Amino acid sequence: MNSARTPSAWISGAKRLLTGLPVLVLLSLAGCGSASSPMAVSSSVATSAKSTCSGCGTAVVSVTDAPGDFVSYIVKIDSLTLTRSDGTVVQTVPATTQVDFTQLVNLSEILAAYQLAPGDYTSAQLTLDYSNADIVVSTPTGNDPVPAADLIDGATGQPISGPITVTLSFANNPLVISDGAISNLAIDFNLTASNTVDLSATPITVTVEPVLSASLAPATSKQLHVRGPLVSASTSGSDFVINVRPFADPDSDFGQLTVNTTSSTTFLINGTSYAGSAGLAAMEALAAGTFTTAYGTWDKTTNTFSASIVHAGTSVAGVSGGSTVGTVVARSGDTLTLGNSLVFMPVSSSSNSNSDDDMSFSRQLTVTVGPSTAVAEEGQIGAFSVADISVGQRVRFTGTLSTGSSGTSLDATGGSALLEPTRGDGLYTGGGSGSIMVNLQDLGHVPSSLLDFTGTGTSPGTDASASSYEVQIPSTFSTTSLAIGMPVQFFGFVTPFGSAPADFSAMTLVSYSQAQAILHAAWSSPGSATAFTSLSSTGLVIGQAALQSASVHAIDIDDSMIDASTLGGGVTLVPAGSTSTSGSSSAGSSGTGDDMGPDDSQAFAIGHQSTDTVDSYLTFSAFSTALSTDLSNDSVLSITAVGTYGPNATIAVSRVFVMLSN
Repeated sequence: MNSARTPSAWISGAKRLLTGLPVLVLLSLAGCGSASSPMAVSSSVATSAKSTCSGCGTAVVSVTDAPGDFVSYIVKIDSLTLTRSDGTVVQTVPATTQVDFTQLVNLSEILAAYQLAPGDYTSAQLTLDYSNADIVVSTPTGNDPVPAADLIDGATGQPISGPITVTLSFANNPLVISDGAISNLAIDFNLTASNTVDLSATPITVTVEPVLSASLAPATSKQLHVRGPLVSASTSGSDFVINVRPFADPDSDFGQLTVNTTSSTTFLINGTSYAGSAGLAAMEALAAGTFTTAYGTWDKTTNTFSASIVHAGTSVAGVSGGSTVGTVVARSGDTLTLGNSLVFMPVSSSSNSNSDDDMSFSRQLTVTVGPSTAVAEEGQIGAFSVADISVGQRVRFTGTLSTGSSGTSLDATGGSALLEPTRGDGLYTGGGSGSIMVNLQDLGHVPSSLLDFTGTGTSPGTDASASSYEVQIPSTFSTTSLAIGMPVQFFGFVTPFGSAPADFSAMTLVSYSQAQAILHAAWSSPGSATAFTSLSSTGLVIGQAALQSASVHAIDIDDSMIDASTLGGGVTLVPAGSTSTSGSSSAGSSGTGDDMGPDDSQAFAIGHQSTDTVDSYLTFSAFSTALSTDLSNDSVLSITAVGTYGPNATIAVSRVFVMLSN
């Protein structure tokens, strides 16, 4: 394989390469089948964890996703059970809930916060329902929906006919629940490893074999999101309590969570902006049951959630009407065209309260705005208007949904628009203090070729251009780590419509050396006995000759790829934080942003194909020692490494998975 092939093409060649490795242990496909023949959970009957109990602790369960070539991956989570060491099984998801895993690539969602009886919980079972899945694949020619008949069950080779259940065992590192304490289980659904996309088939087929991983805390490199109705707020305690309702679930509570706030927390409540204690006072005045949503971080030391951004009341998209979130791909006056949108039914819709299908994907959608549209920027305090909405901006609209012969549309003239921090990717072409120029590849997760920049400039001659896209940056940002022709990533807000240049105002700038890099290498059976030319506790070297003999040899840096077989010195893997990559730093950061790089959790694993087992290690040193021993009489079938790409083709890895033939 060479780097000219599309990412989807090499997914099928690297199906078993796991880009998300566990802190606990890999979640493997232990059972896969229809509802008529589910894998047995336990001889015990699963009980709900919703009720309180004496001496219990709280389990906060969150879910995120590793990237894949999908613009929509909407399925249902039917259940998530936890099994205690004595065999007791507890249901932590009391109702079916929809989820679009593509929305979780840069975000972790709190799924439940339930009280559990004390003990060591040693396994989990997750059941996914594909019966009404809305899956759209990103292809070189556009975005193609995948019909249900073309979703293939990897265990049977036939179209998926019922729920798929996967089992995670973590007996060696159990989830420990103790009296009054809070514990965390973070689940990572890996789109790349879980799905084989066949672009050569007509129509495209997707073979599904769910691969997940888990850790005992969510990654700090991603924002954590929680939503649900307000229970109470306390200015004296600087916090508020909500009933957790994940994703688009309209009416099922998944436990209670305390949300801490600080003096820097920003609030948007019923259209009014606040900061710090003033925002919490406004929260305290709200009626119980007012819908809220919060973005923040998880403190691994105290096991608490602290919010940086809070929305409540009518400022929560979808509470007072239908809503949609997507990227503006064109604008003509007050008519906007949204691309790759999620469409949500109203949270308060009584007609929708018994429906499991609360959201859907729309490739293109028309939104109408006007002078009365309430506009806000996430995490920012100030006055905004519809003039701030420009092409490439990621926006969440609330209004009146309608569906006709010409498609779905939303009237937001009396509704709201929330501008969300938007991610851009491109190749650095130059610039310096104050602004940089990039050859734009995508903006708001939409390819630049699909964006119509007409009207974005002060005159037609100054309209934004993908080939010379100007990104404004604070003068304090350093650009020394940027390299001409290499990928750069930026986060912030698009310049207001009709005011370019600059075309974009960045709050965060990340050079290719800090962006997430994923190495995929694979060899045909019986594998390579010489894949590594050097193994030690400080680094592993994959030689160029071995990479040239591999059927897969690519380094994926966001939306750009490097052919690893062309690197004269091969590729060196060193543990994240080692001196080999010291001095690398992000170009700058200010405010809130998207996924800022690779997952900061450390996890390493060695798989053995012949015995279908996986050995997990929590340190690079232990992993390299075990790998050296195993390779004395074994060969390498595949290597997947996740980290940051640095000078001399060195990847500072936080996760590595090596599959051996024996």
